[in-house]
Amino acid sequence: MKNSYIILYDRVLVWLSLSLSVIGLIMVLSTSIPIGQNLYQDPFFFVKREIFYFFLIFALSFIFLRTPIIFWKKKSKLMLIISILLLIFVLLIGHSTRGSYRWIKIGFVHIQPSEICKISSFCYISSYLSRKQKEVCNNFWGFFKPISIIIIESALLLAEPDLGSVIVIFFTSLSILFLSGAKIRQFLIITLISTITVFLLILVEPYRMRRISSFWDPWKDPFGNGYQLTQSLMALGRGNFFGQGLGNSIQKLDYLPDAHSDFVFSIIGEELGYIGAFFILLMIFIISFRAMYIGKKALEKKQIFSGFLACSIGIWIGFQTLINVGAVTGILPTKGLTLPLISYGGSSLIIHSIAIFFLLRIDFEIRLRRSQDFPKEVK
Repeated sequence: MKNSYIILYDRVLVWLSLSLSVIGLIMVLSTSIPIGQNLYQDPFFFVKREIFYFFLIFALSFIFLRTPIIFWKKKSKLMLIISILLLIFVLLIGHSTRGSYRWIKIGFVHIQPSEICKISSFCYISSYLSRKQKEVCNNFWGFFKPISIIIIESALLLAEPDLGSVIVIFFTSLSILFLSGAKIRQFLIITLISTITVFLLILVEPYRMRRISSFWDPWKDPFGNGYQLTQSLMALGRGNFFGQGLGNSIQKLDYLPDAHSDFVFSIIGEELGYIGAFFILLMIFIISFRAMYIGKKALEKKQIFSGFLACSIGIWIGFQTLINVGAVTGILPTKGLTLPLISYGGSSLIIHSIAIFFLLRIDFEIRLRRSQDFPKEVK
C-alpha cells in the first residue's frame, strides 16, 4: 500500500532560486577578481562577502519560512515606517559613492534602504488593498492614499539620488492597483503626472541628460559619457552564440565598470554567450510568472494580502530584470539597478531572497489549506 501525499512547497521555485543564486555566486567570482585585487589587494574580497551574505540568508530562511504571512500583514505599517526612517537616515549619515548617498555603513556591512523600501512598500500596499479594495476601485482618494505614500518615498529616494528604484516602486505599485480593479481614468491622471515629473527630473539634473544623450548614441563619445555602454556592447558582441567560456572575459579586466554588479549581464553574455544569457533570463522570468501564478491562486482562495503581495513580487522581479538588461544592451538609459539574484550586492541579494521566502510561505499556506480540506487517500 502506498500513501498519496501532497508536496507542501513549490519545488520549481526552490530549484530555480537556488540555481540562480549559485550562478550569481559563480559570476561574482568570475567578474570581481580584478576589481578586488585593485581596490583591496584581495582577489576574493567580493566573493567572501557574497558567501557571508549566503550564510546570513540561510539563517534568515528559518525565520521567514516559519512565520505566517498574516504576521507581515499586521506589521506592514511598521515596516513602512522603518523603511522611511532609513531613507531619512541615509541622507544624514549615509556613505557616499560617486555622489550618491544610498548606503548606511555598519562595520563591513552596507545597508541599502532603497531595497528595504521596495519590499516594505509592496507589503503595505497589499495590506491596504486587503482592507480597502472597494474604496480603491470606487473612490479616487482611496486610490490616491497609497500613491501618496509612494510619492513621499520617491521624494526621499530622489534626494539620494536613485531614480531607478523610484521607477521600479512606482511601476509595481501602479500595476498592483490596476490588478485590484482601479479605474483606468485614475491611472491616466497618475501616469500623466508621473511622466511629466520624470521628464522634468531628467531636465533638472545634467548627469541624467548626459545619460540620455549617451544612450541615444554611445559611440559619439566612447571614452566619455558613452564609455560604460560601449564597453558593455563590446562584451556582448564578443560573446557571440556560445560565449568565450567561463572566466575568459576581457571586458571585466578593468575595462567595464561595475562588471560584478549592475553590468554583470554583459559578462554573462561575453563568457556564456547568447545561450547562457537566454537560459538565465528564462529562469528569472519563470520565477516572475510563478509568483504571479501563486498570487492568482491566493486571490482565488480569498487570501487578498497574500495574493497581491505575490503578484507585486512577480512584477517587481520581472520589471527590474527588464530595466537592468535594457540598460546593459543599450535599449534603456543606465539606471543602476541590479540583476535579481545574480548581481553582487548584499542588500539586493538579501531582499530578493526574502521575497522568494514570502512566495514559498504563501504557496505553502495555500497547499496546507488544500491538504486540510481534502484528506489524504490511502490506496
